[in-house]
Amino acid sequence: MITLNPLINLGFFEVHWYSLLLCIAILFGSFLAIKESKRHDIDEDVMTNLLFYAIICGIIGARIYYVIFNLDYYSMHVMEIFAVWQGGLAIHGGIIGALIFIYWYCRKYKINIIKILDFIVVGLIIAQAIGRWGNFFNGEAHGPQTTLSFLKNLYLPDFIIKGMFINGNYYIPTFFYESLWCFIGFIILLILRKQNFTKFGYLTSFYLVWYGICRFFIESFRTDSLMFFSFKIAQIVSLFMVVSGICLFVYSKKNEKYKKVK
Repeated sequence: MITLNPLINLGFFEVHWYSLLLCIAILFGSFLAIKESKRHDIDEDVMTNLLFYAIICGIIGARIYYVIFNLDYYSMHVMEIFAVWQGGLAIHGGIIGALIFIYWYCRKYKINIIKILDFIVVGLIIAQAIGRWGNFFNGEAHGPQTTLSFLKNLYLPDFIIKGMFINGNYYIPTFFYESLWCFIGFIILLILRKQNFTKFGYLTSFYLVWYGICRFFIESFRTDSLMFFSFKIAQIVSLFMVVSGICLFVYSKKNEKYKKVK
C-alpha cells in the first residue's frame, strides 16, 4: 500500500502527495486555459481573475457538495466541516461551484460564457487526469476487492498494483481508468480545437459527454460513492452532463454567431 506519510514534514508544516498533485493540476489547467483564451484575444487579466475566483468557488463547492451528501456525519461533527485537509472534496461539486461563479462573472462583464467554457475545459480535463493520482496516494477512489492475479492480467505497472494493496486486500484501480480516460479526452480536445468545423460550444459539449460517460460507468465500480437514497449521485449528475452536452452541441451547431475556432 502507498504510504500516507507526508511528502514534506517540517513539524509545523506538512505537504502531502494529494495536496501537491492538486496544486499541480490547478496550475497546469489554469495555464492552458489562459493560453487558450489568449489565442482568441481575451485579456489575460480578465481570464486570470476569472480562474482565480472560480477555483476558490470550485473548492468551496466541492466541499459543500461532499458535506451535503454526508450530512448524517457532519451534523454530528460540525467543526469537521471546515477540516478540508482531512479530505472530502467532490469533483462534481467543484464543477458546479465554479460554474456558478463563471456564469455570474460573464454576465457582469458581458462575456460569452460558452466561449469561456471552451477555453477552460481543455485545462480542466487534464487537471482532472492529474488530480486523480492524488486519490492513488491516499488509497481512495478505488473499485471493489480483487486478486493479485487479476491485476497482473491487466498489465498494470507494478507500482499501481502495490498501491492497490490496501489494508490487506487488493482493489480495482478505478482512479487510474478515470485518469487515463481524461488524458485521452485531453488529447482529443487538443485535436478538435484546431479543426475547421469546430465552432464555439463544441469543446464544452464534448467534455460534458466524454467525462459524463466515463464517470457514469466508473462510478458503478466505486466503493466510496456519495448516495442519494439508493442512487449514486455521481451517476445522476453524469447523466445530466451527457444530456447537457448533447443539447449544447445541437445549440452551437445551429447558432451561426458561434464562429469557427481559430
